[in-house]
Amino acid sequence: MPDSNWILVGPPESLAPGARKLVFLQDGPSAIVFNVGGQFFAMENSCPHAGASMAGGPCVEHIISCPSHGLRFDIRNGQCTASASLRIPTYEVVMEDKQLWLRVPELNC
Repeated sequence: MPDSNWILVGPPESLAPGARKLVFLQDGPSAIVFNVGGQFFAMENSCPHAGASMAGGPCVEHIISCPSHGLRFDIRNGQCTASASLRIPTYEVVMEDKQLWLRVPELNC
């Protein structure tokens, strides 16, 4: 990818359907990349309720549950299913040159 806002995830074959991968973002939080039926989604690896890692939470279709408190979030948009005020930041994932890339938003300083 042309600029530093993109992080290489790897080839799509390395992330089988139903699998997830933890990606470490430079100077920021980690993210989880999911493959759900051949579609790729990414979200920050932190529950907004108490900061727990989401990486180990059960994920059924597009809904992941926080392993610490059970809150459920839609991996497509980060929205909590029980509270409109809770949301996990999501990231764009694209395929280019047979590689998956995750876009990190620019920080406003």
